[in-house]
Amino acid sequence: MRNFNTQFIMNVGDRIPEVLGTDQYGNTIKASDYRGRKIVLYSYPKASTSGCTAEACSLQAHKADLEAKGYAIIGVSKDKQEAQAKFAQTYSLDFPLIADTSAELLQALGCWGEKVACGHKTIGTLRTTYLVNEEGVIERIMGPKEIKTKIHAEQILEIIK
Repeated sequence: MRNFNTQFIMNVGDRIPEVLGTDQYGNTIKASDYRGRKIVLYSYPKASTSGCTAEACSLQAHKADLEAKGYAIIGVSKDKQEAQAKFAQTYSLDFPLIADTSAELLQALGCWGEKVACGHKTIGTLRTTYLVNEEGVIERIMGPKEIKTKIHAEQILEIIK
């Protein structure tokens, strides 16, 4: 597994994968579904945890502002579809949450790797946000140390203003 200190597997200028995965409702989410729209594609470690909830709620609270700038929101974590559905329902999240249980998309994006928490090394999802243009090409990558979960949408809006 990769360490976040190494280079992203996907870099600025790369096209995101066509098939992103299956969302909380069983819908297949494809990059081509969003052609002509920009995407905030964000990965998060675990649904319904404090940081992930704060991040998702920040994005939901500013969804209209992001849409006004041409962006759709798509979340992805290793959680099962049922957990994603419960997360969406509990916090009224009305954007796709991909259930990447195999971590295939997370690995392809480069946001699956070694991380250290409380002095313990683990392998898991690295909180990362990809700002993707209308053609499915990554324009900006925000890494774990840059993201502030409670104000993440505001961070994005500041970048894209």
